[in-house]
Amino acid sequence: MTTTAISYAAHAAKAPLERTEISRRDPGPTDVAIDIDYSGICHSDIHTVRDEWGAATYPVVPGHEIIGTVTAVGGDVTRFAPGDRVGVGVIVESCRACESCLAGEENYCARGPVGTYGGLLASGEFTQGGYATSIVTDDHFVYRIPGALDPAAAAPLLCAGITTYSPLRHWEAGPGTRVAIIGLGGLGHLGVKFAAALGAEVTVLSQSLSKRDAGLAMGASDYFATSDRETFRKNRRRFDLVINTVSANLDLNDYLRMVAKDGTFVEVGLPEHPLSVTGQSLVNGRVSLSGSMIGGVPETQQMLDFAGEHGITADIELIPASEINTAFDRVVASDVRFRFVIDMASLR
Repeated sequence: MTTTAISYAAHAAKAPLERTEISRRDPGPTDVAIDIDYSGICHSDIHTVRDEWGAATYPVVPGHEIIGTVTAVGGDVTRFAPGDRVGVGVIVESCRACESCLAGEENYCARGPVGTYGGLLASGEFTQGGYATSIVTDDHFVYRIPGALDPAAAAPLLCAGITTYSPLRHWEAGPGTRVAIIGLGGLGHLGVKFAAALGAEVTVLSQSLSKRDAGLAMGASDYFATSDRETFRKNRRRFDLVINTVSANLDLNDYLRMVAKDGTFVEVGLPEHPLSVTGQSLVNGRVSLSGSMIGGVPETQQMLDFAGEHGITADIELIPASEINTAFDRVVASDVRFRFVIDMASLR
């Protein structure tokens, strides 16, 4: 049995998203059925829809920053009940048996986690995401949303939030730690908020000073323009942890020289082209170069609870579904402060 949801789907790489009906399965024993209230727009949605990473399958309904209300649960579900406010993030299935999954790091599943859209479930179902009026998901990958959080502004936490929170926690950002966030966009502005709430000394490295006031208001103590070469000289070997949130291909060697001895540079953005690094940039200072991808189920819930305790949400522009295509173009043009969220009531 299936039900119908109204969605916005892409039918080809160069085509605009269009209003489309899709099917959702009826809830199985461990499933949660959710009416979607809000869905954030992530740059990953645009990369996928436009086939910029390759291997896209069409039609595809993007969206993995989902906030909604439970409408039904399967017979084996005990954590949720109709009426609960919940979230769904980037993944909706993993093997649940490998070392990573058993450690609560389903995002690093050895078999490969299945994405909320554009993925293939073990059942053979092709996943469709949150630009839709409803979704049905295994309850293991459903999250409680703290009541203190504005639900629309909380939606980007399900991807942008956990993408920045996870490396901050893993590399133990906190009092006495000097953290630099590259980029003050959808990911970066949440990275600044989380790092500041964790007690770290936070610096923003942005192409210009146009968002300086906003960055300082979010908790940064310093803000530098990377278009000014003096920025790299002033901050040489300064930071214990540098997190790169931008998807552009930067000259990483410049930034690696800003990492303190035994510090770490973490890539969380996903540039279209391969990254290039010289060995000298790594060996001088015993610098570590790493990457990080969202977080597992326990850490994502921890992040949401931490956000609830500290009042952390995204700065958003709420739009109706009819403006999705315009919003995509504006994201590419960096014309958003700081995240678009779709009001899914506009599709009903």
